[in-house]
Formats: sequence, structure tokens, C-alpha cells
Amino acid sequence: MSVSAPGRAETGRPASKAGARRVATLVFAAQGVSIAAVYTTVPAVTERLGLAPLLTTTLMVTVALMAGAGSFLGLAAIRVAGAVATMRGALLTAVVALTLIGVAPGQATAVCAYVLFGIAIGALDVGINTQAAAIERAYGRSVFGSFYLAWSVGGVVSALLTAAAARLEWPVAGGLAVQAGILLVVAVCVRTHALPAATESPSPSAQPPLGRRLWIRLLPFGLVLLVVYVVDSTVSAWSAVYLRRTLDASLTVAPMAYAAYQAGTVAGRAATDRLVQRFGAGAVVRTAALLVAGALAGMAAAPSWPFAVLAAGAVGLGASVLAPLCLASAARLRPDASEAVLARLNLFNYAGVVTGGAVSGLLGSTGEFRLAYAAPAALAVLVLAAARHFAQPPHTAVQEPATPGTVQPKS
Repeated sequence: MSVSAPGRAETGRPASKAGARRVATLVFAAQGVSIAAVYTTVPAVTERLGLAPLLTTTLMVTVALMAGAGSFLGLAAIRVAGAVATMRGALLTAVVALTLIGVAPGQATAVCAYVLFGIAIGALDVGINTQAAAIERAYGRSVFGSFYLAWSVGGVVSALLTAAAARLEWPVAGGLAVQAGILLVVAVCVRTHALPAATESPSPSAQPPLGRRLWIRLLPFGLVLLVVYVVDSTVSAWSAVYLRRTLDASLTVAPMAYAAYQAGTVAGRAATDRLVQRFGAGAVVRTAALLVAGALAGMAAAPSWPFAVLAAGAVGLGASVLAPLCLASAARLRPDASEAVLARLNLFNYAGVVTGGAVSGLLGSTGEFRLAYAAPAALAVLVLAAARHFAQPPHTAVQEPATPGTVQPKS
């Protein structure tokens, strides 16, 4: 399914953009399942092991930090073994980590399991986004949104599985075992579909160094990605608490803001590619930034929980399109070294997760949850300023080689 290891192009496998896209979509969905599995089971794991609130918060921050380190391990693995092997190895590592989290007999084992999960998810992240960038180049049009749609759907499915396991009064290990089983099936099913030769990366010795200037060109996309994940972590981690503490919602209603946010991301990502093809990436980014700013302000000023739920859905609708467009645009800066570019870009991703979760938690602990949602709204100015860098240059889809006996149409 991927670009093979540099200098190690596989032979005997037909080029198949459609096959590569199907497998990448499946892996994106598996990544969404794994992340949701970890975050939706935190309360159950905390209660089972008696984790202190500070330790729980530290663990979540550690997962993000280890994912940043895992991105660079994934980059090294891609250069040695190729993206397919990297993704398969990362999935199998995540299977082990999820299983250990569920059965951990004590806090030390749980800490090690969360660290292992962070490393695995970081390696998987750079591998699958590198592959998605290669597939988009092969298609010659925006397809990144469809991959992140699969990611969101996987997260929704995983959250529902967690809820169902709790409803059936399964131990947390049982629910995590089911979700780990999904990842295991995907890892076993991953197959290589060689992309057209023009999309293959040259060997590392043939690639010029990335250089310091790349950081400057990467900065607009990094800032947007940082804002996206500040917003995402603020809504995902704290919306239920905000509804419960500030808007006096019941325990049954409190999770509805998170559900609305995820539904918004599914809807937004389902439309991303069509919107980009029709209006251009820059226009889509500007519109999304304004929507996110207005919706966050709406959450901050919500007089009651129904308004906050609707606003959370609008936040998801706008924020959902920004991450895939960031990754696709950044990968085009250096198509011959997209895996290295994306590994660098992931640092902004995890910085946003850490910043958003920590700052929102701190403000919430002082009773200022409304400020926790109003503050990120101001960050939309950064997204608007960076929108012009998303102009998508025209590029032509790579023609797949004709099978023997067929005649290629003239362009």
C-alpha cells in the first residue's frame, strides 16, 4: 500500500492507487479506534488502579510527548523498512499497549503501557500520513479528507464500543481487548499496493538535506496544526466537565457535547475533498477558521447545555478540515522527503495537545471554563493569517502503467 523503502522498490506488484487508498483508509480508521480506546477508558483505568488525578493528567501529557518521539522513530523505520512495515509494526505495538493497559496489575505497568502506546501511535502517525501524501500525489487531487473521515468514524465506533462494554459491565480489560483485536485484524490485513513509479521516493543519498529554511516554510502549517489540536484537546477532554459543572447538565447529558463534536468532524471530513476541489484550499481554511472562532465563542457564552452542544458540533465541523489540509500542504513542500517533513510537523500536533489539555484543565480547575473556550477562539487569527499558504498548486495525477495489450489514450 505504500511507497516502498527508499531504494527498495518492490517488483511483481501492480500499481494500484485504489488498492493503496483502501488500505490507507483502513489503517486511518484503526488509528482512530486506538486513540479513542485509550481516552475513553481513562476513567475506568483510573478507578481500577486508584490513580491520583495529577498522575492521570501526567500520563495523558506523557502519551503526547512519547508520540512526538515515536514520530522520529517512525521516520527512521520508514527509511529502513518502508511505510507498510512501519505501519504494521506500529499497529502491533499498539495492540500490545492496549492489552497491557487493560490488564495492568499496578500503576508501574500502566505507566509503561501508556508510554508504549504513545510511541506506537507516533510512529503510526508519520507512517500513515506519509503514505496518504503519496496517494494524494498519485491521484492529483485532494483525497486527504477521506482518510481523516475514516479516522473520525473509527473514533466514534471505538467510543460506542467502550460505552457498550460499560453497559454490559465488562471489566475494562474486556473492552480494550475487543478494540485491540480490531487493530490486530487490520495489521494482518495490510498489504502492499505499489504506487505508480513517479511517486516513489528517491534513496536517502539522492535526497538533498531538508535544511533550516524548511522550518520557515513549515511554520504556517505548524501554527495552524497547533491551533487545531489546542481546540481539539479542549473540547474532547473537557466539554463533558464544562456541561456538568458550569451549565448544570445531568451525567446523562454531559457527554453530548463530545458526541456532537465528533459528529461535526465526520460531517466536515466527508465534505473536505469536494470543497477543496470546488473552492480551493485557502478559501476552505479561512471559512473553517471563522466557523471555529464563532463556535468556540458560542460555547463560552452558552446560556444552557443545548446551545453548548450545538456549538461543539460546529467546532468539530470547522476544525475537522484543517488537520488534513495542513498535512497535505506540508507534504507538498518536499514530495521527495514527505516522511521527514511530516515528522517535523507532528511536533506542532503534540505541542497543541499538551498545551490545550493542560491550559484548559488549569482554567477549569479554577472555575473559569468559559474562558477556557473563549481563549482558543482568538487563535483563529493565526489560522486566517496562514490561509494564503494553503494555495494548492496544480499537479497532474500519475498515470498507472497500462496492462499488456491495452492502448493508453493520448492526453
